[in-house]
Amino acid sequence: MEKKVAKALLEIQAVFLRPDEPFTWASGIKSPIYCDNRLILTSPEQRVIVENAIAETVKREYPDAEVLMGTSTAGIAHAAIAASILEMPMGYVRGSAKDHGRQNKIEGRLQAGQKVVVIEDLISTGGSVIDVVDALREAQAEVLGIVSIFTYGMQKGLDRLAAANVKNVSLTNLDAVAEAAAEIGYIKDEDVARLLKFRDNPSDESWITAK
Repeated sequence: MEKKVAKALLEIQAVFLRPDEPFTWASGIKSPIYCDNRLILTSPEQRVIVENAIAETVKREYPDAEVLMGTSTAGIAHAAIAASILEMPMGYVRGSAKDHGRQNKIEGRLQAGQKVVVIEDLISTGGSVIDVVDALREAQAEVLGIVSIFTYGMQKGLDRLAAANVKNVSLTNLDAVAEAAAEIGYIKDEDVARLLKFRDNPSDESWITAK
């Protein structure tokens, strides 16, 4: 599944790889990769692959799940489609509570004690998805874990998820994408090591000149 989803993301350029012309993140970090999983929604063939993979992962990894909760905003559509496949209820968690009406942070019906799986499109350092998990726990939901479409596999993200005691299962990851990209000639074989060096320590820019 990792390789199949990786190839699907590469086919629609939801993942860009530019080890020789790095992207600059908002944090200032130089990155050889940029991921935009919103493009999945406008690509029917790849959307079927990804959404079925999400649904299958929920069934396999979290068989007791009762509700899917998407992250705002990128995870909402994926949670909705997967929930439709699984015939399950879904909702989503706002980045912050509304300042009007009922001032909800969690949208959709959620009862105390319900078993929830969070649907996220992308995990880097893990901060935003852990905020979602915290909000659900504050609402007395039982968070079984996360299903994400892509993860960089950065140590900071792994450590944060472990500290929060939350399980994450990603459909694919940087390792699989790099391998698939080399196989189709999108990047050179030697670029795979550069990408993994970035993953291991994003603040160390020595991968840029490691050719």
